[in-house]
Formats: sequence, structure tokens, C-alpha cells
Amino acid sequence: MTTQTTNPVVEQLVSRSNRLGSDPKNTNYAGGNTSAKGTETDPVTGEPIELLWVKGSGGDLGTLTESGLAVLRLDRMRALVDVYPGVDREDEMVAAFDYCLHGKGGAAPSIDTAMHGLVDAAHVDHLHPDSGIAIATAADGEALTKEIFGDQVVWVPWRRPGFQLGLDIAGIKEQNPQAVGCILGGHGITAWGETSEESERNSSWIIDTAAAYIAEHSKAEPFGPVLDGYVALPEAERRAKAAALAPTVRSIASQDRPMVGHFTDSEVVLDFLARAEHARLADLGTSCPDHFLRTKVKPLVLDLPAGASVEESVARLRELHVSYREDYQAYYDRHAVSTGSTTEWPAIRGADPLVVLVPGVGMFSFGKDKQTARVAGEFYINAINVMRGAEGLSTYTPIEESEKFRIEYWALEEAKLQRMPKPKPLATRIAFVTGAASGIGRAIATKFAAEGACVVIADLDLEKAQAAAAEIGNADVAVGVQVDVSDEQKVLAALQEALLAFGGLDVVVNNAGLSLSKSLLDTSVADWDLQHEVMARGSFLVSREAAKVMIEQRLGGDIVYISSKNSVFAGPNNIAYSATKADQAHQVRLLAVELGEHGIRVNGINPDGVVQGSGIFAGGWGANRAAVYGVEEKDLGQFYAQRTLLKREVLPEHVANAAYALVGPDLTQTTGLHIPVDSGVAAAFLR
Repeated sequence: MTTQTTNPVVEQLVSRSNRLGSDPKNTNYAGGNTSAKGTETDPVTGEPIELLWVKGSGGDLGTLTESGLAVLRLDRMRALVDVYPGVDREDEMVAAFDYCLHGKGGAAPSIDTAMHGLVDAAHVDHLHPDSGIAIATAADGEALTKEIFGDQVVWVPWRRPGFQLGLDIAGIKEQNPQAVGCILGGHGITAWGETSEESERNSSWIIDTAAAYIAEHSKAEPFGPVLDGYVALPEAERRAKAAALAPTVRSIASQDRPMVGHFTDSEVVLDFLARAEHARLADLGTSCPDHFLRTKVKPLVLDLPAGASVEESVARLRELHVSYREDYQAYYDRHAVSTGSTTEWPAIRGADPLVVLVPGVGMFSFGKDKQTARVAGEFYINAINVMRGAEGLSTYTPIEESEKFRIEYWALEEAKLQRMPKPKPLATRIAFVTGAASGIGRAIATKFAAEGACVVIADLDLEKAQAAAAEIGNADVAVGVQVDVSDEQKVLAALQEALLAFGGLDVVVNNAGLSLSKSLLDTSVADWDLQHEVMARGSFLVSREAAKVMIEQRLGGDIVYISSKNSVFAGPNNIAYSATKADQAHQVRLLAVELGEHGIRVNGINPDGVVQGSGIFAGGWGANRAAVYGVEEKDLGQFYAQRTLLKREVLPEHVANAAYALVGPDLTQTTGLHIPVDSGVAAAFLR
């Protein structure tokens, strides 16, 4: 039996793709595509067969592997030219690629497959560099292309990606043997070569040459002079304002469906919003298909100066949202109906903005998860760079609105969306868990993240919080923040970090706690105050500030209290701990009544002693409780288990499962509930 090895052509393609895709000057995340042509032995005939390997739909060049390539028989793909029905039926060609696949075919072919297969070159790169798109979107892009590149790069007027564009570029290469690539009007660049090295070299030359020309010839202020009152606020002030606006902005982006947010106050964004032309340019929208598919055709821009109050800004944002939705609905109706039948097009995918720009503060971007939201923001920064380049040399002129619509709602994009895996139960939900660096809190955060949530690990120990977050996932999944829940200002600061990290808040778990095992006579006022400050006062402060966010978001929410079976069970030597747990338990009932009208559910969990991984038990509570019960500390978990009806030890994961049940999809009509997770302690039965 022979061992199958990767074709050297494929190795070269993947290596080239990774280099090109890892440099943001060349293309953005999941933008562009590359290909290579070569031969392999047909396993059926034993004869050599020509193949095309091309990055599949939705893949990312920077992280591309062989499994992300679509593999097609070149003879069959090129034979499609003879049956091509014309540009009006171009979308039918996407399905035709399936009949050209070699073997299982690898990844799904993208709309750009024809370009790669029909161009007579062994290696082809199609990229979306800011410098290239700046030339492609300039009003006199064709003249600029000739001036910058001579006859080595050819201008291609805008044409939607597809089979006809592939035919056009193939014809251009054939008619211009001296050319190494082309500028695609309104879109990007394509380059080619007979070797992988030559194709990469040509791509880089086009990108770098365009960038150098822009740098040398651009006017001094492409976006116009600075507007009075629109310069960036000082960092602390703008981040505080961003956090204050975040619940409103997320509400605006989530009217049709919940979204996760990303915030950036990068210099590129702040400078753009400070300039006189920002409103005009933002209204023109983006041009490159990869840009507007992720950012929508244009952003929502707050038309107030940086010094506007939060209250003024909130009121104006809500007014602008109404106008934005009406405008987007009109855009959809205008182009869907103009074809003669609305049934030709997919249903409208929502009329809310995906990018919201706030002068002096920065940019909020949104998506189905944090990565998608972050990438949308990155794409809009690319669009700003494109606008700067085009305005610096000429006038920014994106593609026609009708073309944007046809791409936004084209059949391939709809097919791509249909192929997406079903979202996890907690997708788009943002959870803030206190005391989450260890024990129950950490188990809850881990469970929530596994079910699709973004999680904020809030803990008194920042280093441990960040370490716990890193173990759960990258910053698109989990972040660690420091909080002393007994300190009002520190609670506000921690929630501000959460809002800036993920754009909002949907779930709060009040888990932070401590305990001192002392009898009534041995309990000092300081002992009493400490436990009440952390658990009773702390959960009150976190719940109050979180409720403000949830109410403004208009998305409902969940608040979960990790109380204790001791909230109803009278055990020995823990008066302060049990009393504050009873306080927490009644907070659940009180808040459930008060917050229900806002769709915010408040529930609690009453665990028995959870020994494994517990910060409380490791901090001396375990030794004290073991002494009270006359057992070894290492046996305390089993001691607790033996006094239960089920004779089973309670672990952090059991509490996490209960927390997930409360905030997941199955108990949506439940509020004011306490769930015992104690393996059955009869004395703690709820009555």
C-alpha cells in the first residue's frame, strides 16, 4: 500500500497563500483567493489529469490548509465555456462547478473559481489590498492604472464576480502577453505567473507600487480639514462614553436579531470621523464585495460632535436608527422589485446597521459572534484606507448601488449562509461571571463558552482571571477582568471592560463569595461585614448595574445567583455566611418581580458544599468545616455526599449544568426559581 503525499504544487499554493494572507496590506481575513494548476494521476484511468486547486468558499488565505482547497478537473471546468448561458443566468454556473470536481472535490468552489480556471496561467492570485482597491475605486482609475503601471497591469471595468469576469480576464491576459495582472474596477486586483514565486512576486509588486504612488502623489488632507468639535476625546473619556453608549448601539444593531459587538478607537477611525468629508464618504458606502458583505452597504453615523452628552447621543442614535431601517428597506425594495419578481431574491436579511460610527469616540461593529464583529470592523478600517487613497488621488467612486444589492443577495451568498452550521444555544449571548477564576464560577464560564457564549471572567485576582480566560479560548471567546464586587466604582469599571470587549451584556452570574466558619460568639462585626459586603452587597451592585445595561439593550437577559442550600438550611457555626446567602436568595425573588417587565429573568441555584476546585474551601473554610464535622479535610467532599439522599458528591460541573439550564433555551418562561444542586438534603428542601 502506497502512502499518499501532497502534490508539490499544492504545497507551494498553500505556502504562498499563507504568506499573502497573513499580511494585512495584501488582503483581509477571508478575503481574496489563490489557485494553482498541475497534474495528478487519475485513479480510475491511471493517466495524468490536469487539476485546478483553488481556495474554497469562505476560507481564509492566512490560515489556509489543503483541506480548504476546492479541487476541479480543468478540462471539465474549461468545457463550461461551451454551455455558459450568458451573464443574465450566470448564477447557474456556481452549481455547474460541482460537476467538475475531482473525487470528493474538497471545499465548496467559490464564485471566483472561473477566473482561476479560465486564465491561462499556472498560478493566479486575486486579492483585495487597500492600495489596489483605492485605484480601483478612483473616478479616473483607468487612467491612473496606465500612469502607475504602464502596460504591465490592465484596467478591467467593474463586473460582478462570476463566470463572465473569468472570461474577461482570460481574454485580457491573452490580448496582453506583457501584463502581469489587472486592476478590477471597484473591486481589487488579480495577478498571475507561471510559477508560484512569480505570481506572488507580481501580486506584491502591484500592491507595493500602488501604495508607493498613493504615498507620493496624494493630497495632504484627503478627508478634508478637521471639523471643530469632532476631534477625538481623551482616551479615558472616550472609552467611558463608548461603554455608556454600547447598550444603545447594541440595541440598534440587534432589533432584527441579537448581535455581538466589537469596539475600536483606532487612530484611523478617529481621524476619519474628525474630518469634514467623513459624512459624505460614509454615505457612499463601501465598494469591494468582501467589504460590504460584512459591513452592509453603509454604516450608521452619529451626526453629533464629540462633546455631545451621552443622553443627547442616545436620543439621536435612536432617531437615526429609524431612518437607517427605512432607508435599507427602501434599498431592498427598490432593487428586489425592479427585477419584476421579489421571489427571485432571498428575503431581506435585516435592516439594522453592522457598523456604527461615533465621532470623537470610535467604531462599533457587529456580527453573529465576536470574531465576525471584529472582522467587520477590520473591513471598515480597510474601507477607510481605500477612501483615503482614492480621495487623495482623485474622487472615491464605489460601484453602483444596484450592483451592491445583486452581490449582497446573490445566490452564492445565500448558499454560503445556508451551509453555515446551526448556531450553538448560547450564540450571541454575553455572560459576566463573578468569582470565575476557580471553582463554580470557572466551571460556569467554561460551560457557557462551550455552548456558544462570550464570557467575561471577573475575579478579584486579575492574573488568575486572565489565565482562566486564556484556557477557555482566545479574546474572541473569553476575557479576564479584575473586580472587587463590594466596591461600586470597581464594579462599574469591570462592566465597562465587558461592554468594550463584547458590546453588551446578556447574562450575569453572581458567584463571587467567601466564608468564615465561626460560631455566633466568635463572629466579629468585621467577619459579618466582610461576608455581607462581598455576597449581599456585591451581588446587589453587580445586578443593579447589569440591569441598567440590559434594560437599555431591550434584549431581555438573565441574572443568576449562586446562593447555597445554607440559605434555608440551619447548619452549625456559619451564621454570617448563611445569613448573607439568605439575603441573596431573597434578592432573586425581589429582582424577578421588578425586572420581569423588561424580559429579564432572575433565578438562583442552591448548591451543597462544592469542595473540588473551590477557592472558598481552599482558603480555610474547608479546614474549618472539616473540624466542625470531625473528619479529615481531604474527606470533606465524601462526607457531604454521604449525608445526602443520593450519596453523590456535588462538583462544580453540576452547578454549571444547572446555570446553563436556567439561561439556555429550555426554561425561557421561568423566573424567581431556586434550583437545589445538593444531591438531596432533606433539611434544605424548599417549601
